[in-house]
Amino acid sequence: MQMQPVDAVVFDLLSGLLDSWTLWDGIAGSEQAGRNWRKSYLELTYGTGQYRPYEDLVVEAAERVSSPGNWGIELVARWGELQPWPEVGKVLARLRGRVKAAVVTNCSEALGRQAAAAAGEFDVVVTAERAGFCKPHAQPYLLALEELGVAASRTLFVAGSPFDLVGCANVGLPVFWHNRIGLRREDWIPAPLVESQDLKSLPYWL
Repeated sequence: MQMQPVDAVVFDLLSGLLDSWTLWDGIAGSEQAGRNWRKSYLELTYGTGQYRPYEDLVVEAAERVSSPGNWGIELVARWGELQPWPEVGKVLARLRGRVKAAVVTNCSEALGRQAAAAAGEFDVVVTAERAGFCKPHAQPYLLALEELGVAASRTLFVAGSPFDLVGCANVGLPVFWHNRIGLRREDWIPAPLVESQDLKSLPYWL
């Protein structure tokens, strides 16, 4: 099934567009430690509702998994090391001029803007700090749609986390799940329109 027409594509930032996993794993010292820390962060963030500072959440998540060092502080200090997935530049270039593009992220305003600039150019960047709520609350998604001037039914959301599938379902956004590292989708989480290990096929769905 091909979704048409589409007026805009909205991206999750830290896993949909950027390889944040490598940085987290490197700071934690191993892939397993990094994944445990990231899982703790996601549980905190997606359960928080009203915005809490991203910087505080990554520190608290590290403490929850008995971090021996200041992982969260180091993550913020090394934020500039974040890099987009290899195909991101080409994919965004193919979208440019065809559809509007936006980012919705649970970052703070400062970190979100910095990371979005590392990924590419966007018409709208919505951070949880500016929206006042963290995903999967509806407000960050709705703010992006409002500022883009598009309807949810004519917008494709590119998710990086299964939790985005929940938030998008609540506002009527179809989802392309960029499941790069093979995250598990629990039975209670709505299915995406499509699931892919990379972004190369994204233009096809427009």
